[in-house]
Amino acid sequence: MNNLLSIYWNVNPEIFHIGPLAVRWYGLMFALAFITGYYIFKYFFKKEGYSIELLDELTVYVALGIIIGARLGHVLFYDPGYYFANPIKIIAIWEGGLASHGAAIGLLITLYLWTRKHQTDMLWLLDRIAVVVAIGGMFVRFGNLMNSEIYGIETNLPWGFIFVREGEVLPKHPTQIYEALSYLAIFILLFTAYRKNLWFPKKGLAFGIFLVLLFGARFLIEFIKNPQEDFETSLPLFMGQILSIPFILAGIILIFWTNKKSASGKK
Repeated sequence: MNNLLSIYWNVNPEIFHIGPLAVRWYGLMFALAFITGYYIFKYFFKKEGYSIELLDELTVYVALGIIIGARLGHVLFYDPGYYFANPIKIIAIWEGGLASHGAAIGLLITLYLWTRKHQTDMLWLLDRIAVVVAIGGMFVRFGNLMNSEIYGIETNLPWGFIFVREGEVLPKHPTQIYEALSYLAIFILLFTAYRKNLWFPKKGLAFGIFLVLLFGARFLIEFIKNPQEDFETSLPLFMGQILSIPFILAGIILIFWTNKKSASGKK
């Protein structure tokens, strides 16, 4: 294999220090995900006549749901033995360890609580959250790239990355970029559909399409990923794929349900 055609990736995950505090690329990408999502939702709220004060409260719910859910997802799905033996480490988010499937579950729970509080239609909100989550996922995966983590198996393709900081000497699939570009494409598709008033009039349809596309992409890309934990090598599918299946099925059911409801003339 000719490594001269590969990309040597040796980016420092830390941007700079302020005293003992390190500002990291991953944290910056996470912040950009929330900021971008806020302004997209601000566009939705203004267009549809909702107050910005309501959006500010929703942002807090979303932030808590994603961060807490992502952390507990990593703890419970990927390394429960370690964290149950060292419970203080559960709160050590700065050491890494966030699971996107856990973030999805945490987000759904907090959105449900918010809609109950404000008597808002859950499917209406989920359709619009899908747009924001897609672009947010893109930023987070670029953060993973800057951390030289969650990359793929060996490849001889010319865009293979040699992750120097991880001690790699052979090019690997930059699966972080594959996922980021997939999520960007999903965002463009959903945002365009919103602007053209497609799918969104059928409450739940856009969210169902989002679930199938995003978790379908995640499921397929996992085939060329390295396992995140050693125990995954003994499973028929990686944990990321196993956790994606319920979301894909839920998306398919939601698509059929919304189309059936629309055909019957129900609102």
